[in-house]
Amino acid sequence: MQPKTAKLLDDIRDAAAFIREAVRDRTIDDYHGDRLLRQAIERNFEIIGEAMKRLGRHDPASVARIGDYRQIIAFRNILIYGYDLVDHRLVWSTIEEQVPALLSDVAALLGSDD
Repeated sequence: MQPKTAKLLDDIRDAAAFIREAVRDRTIDDYHGDRLLRQAIERNFEIIGEAMKRLGRHDPASVARIGDYRQIIAFRNILIYGYDLVDHRLVWSTIEEQVPALLSDVAALLGSDD
């Protein structure tokens, strides 16, 4: 694996792990009511999306092994450019349903010998 690929994957893993830790023992109501929490999570989703975008330019074969990578990049764009359109329920469901799969995909890539 190329060093830049490993660095981008590590950035994705780190941001996704932060999100998981930040919402541990929290509810969607906690998320909705805590601006600092929302902004921290949104920032880490932005990092994930940007790292994914860079990975796609640098190593298309690796990014293709990450499920829903195009949607992840699109989600990042919504957070940045459509900040006023962010649906907190969508963010919360993404945390619950997509982040675990993303962490699994990234761990598999980082653990592979290619």
